Amino acid sequence: MGLRCGMRTTKCQLLVTSLCVMLLGLSVATLSTVTHYGLHFTLLSNISLESNSYRVIHHTAFYFGICLSMTLILAALLSSAATVRESQLLTAMGFFCFALAFCGLIPAACWRYTHSTEVEDSMMDVYDLVYEEVRRNASSFRRHELTAIHEAFLCCGKHSPFGDTANVETKTCPSSQVRDVGQDCLQEIRDFLKKHMDLVSTLLGIAIGFTVYGMILTSFLWFSIHFSSNLDRKGKYILRER
Repeated sequence: MGLRCGMRTTKCQLLVTSLCVMLLGLSVATLSTVTHYGLHFTLLSNISLESNSYRVIHHTAFYFGICLSMTLILAALLSSAATVRESQLLTAMGFFCFALAFCGLIPAACWRYTHSTEVEDSMMDVYDLVYEEVRRNASSFRRHELTAIHEAFLCCGKHSPFGDTANVETKTCPSSQVRDVGQDCLQEIRDFLKKHMDLVSTLLGIAIGFTVYGMILTSFLWFSIHFSSNLDRKGKYILRER
């Protein structure tokens, strides 16, 4: 009786957890898509040189996010099905998906904190490259790219140790930002990226918590189903004819 009650409680908790994990997987997929196709990130990725690490980081983050979201959604679906059907196989598969997601989340979280400045530096390097090329030779191609960056980030120029930046900024800044010539675009890029990475860190933390909880619940459900089936078999009696 106690095993049945515990199993019923576990099933309810696992259903709620599966729903939350499903929503979390959709959120990760949405954030990955916004990161990959969003104007700010796509613009800098298209402008960056092959030698710049930003383009590699940009594509890797998208594919990792999509794979992670699919794993979370699959774990949620398998766990829900296992709860309804009381299947040991589905429960084990759900546990495996939670464990797989957890194994991907831990390295991602570690990379986020150990390489926190790498993404920021690579994005600002792209802006520095375009800005300095426009300042030196006023290339029409680079000037259009610099104008697009200023319009996307709503900023105007940067503080340059070489001076002679007013002419560049006047020609490439949006009309609404011309009066703020000298406003540091590098700071705007840094602030924008910080907000985005804070959101990423929040999702990573929540995902790690739910995957651990999901592994605990699926483990408990598997053992509950296993011992429950053994008890059912022990309670059956067969009458034999004399």
